[in-house]
Amino acid sequence: MTITRQDTDGMRALEGLEDDRSSVRLRAALAVGTTPDPRFVDKLIERCAIEPEFLVRDMLTWALTRHPVSMTLPELVREVRSERVQARSQALHTLSKIGDRQAWPAITPALLCDADDEVARSAWRAAVVLVPEGEESALAAVLATQLGRGERETQLSLSRALVALGEVILPALHTATTAPGPRVRAHALATQRLLRDPDTGFEFAIDEAKRVVALGGSGQVGR
Repeated sequence: MTITRQDTDGMRALEGLEDDRSSVRLRAALAVGTTPDPRFVDKLIERCAIEPEFLVRDMLTWALTRHPVSMTLPELVREVRSERVQARSQALHTLSKIGDRQAWPAITPALLCDADDEVARSAWRAAVVLVPEGEESALAAVLATQLGRGERETQLSLSRALVALGEVILPALHTATTAPGPRVRAHALATQRLLRDPDTGFEFAIDEAKRVVALGGSGQVGR
């Protein structure tokens, strides 16, 4: 069997993904994506699950998007069921970048409500990209069950995901504005505000919503 220069460069790049230096791993991921080879898909996905550096993970995702969907999609769908938190999160992130709606069945309510905030946030972002036409209201209903969850960054991610679905979220938000928990009500009100006025900053919207809730209100904010 003849070993081509491309084969040699590819193997060198794969070895680079294991290097202790993040700069070398970054260049290796770039090289693999620049010259896609289906034989490298498994290694890229395996590395996504353990890579500690954000920039390298992002390059790994880019490299995967450069490969045929028929090769990457089944493996990524398998990864979203992994017990490893980062494997689930990064696979979901990559699915959102690929954007192929064949992956939609993998975005389960369990992932949308995952106990790990990073996994859940990745699932929310993937869901709004992959949701089929006509399924938006059902997705909004599941996402609304997560209102009030986590710190500001997590809440902002959820609000952005909901707002991306458009006005179909209004019934779910209206229900949430009467929820027993003040955090849920405030988050729902803030998301309503962001839907109505996208230029409103989340910090302002959530602080205003909290004032409304503290005063005993549950209606629209910022009228």
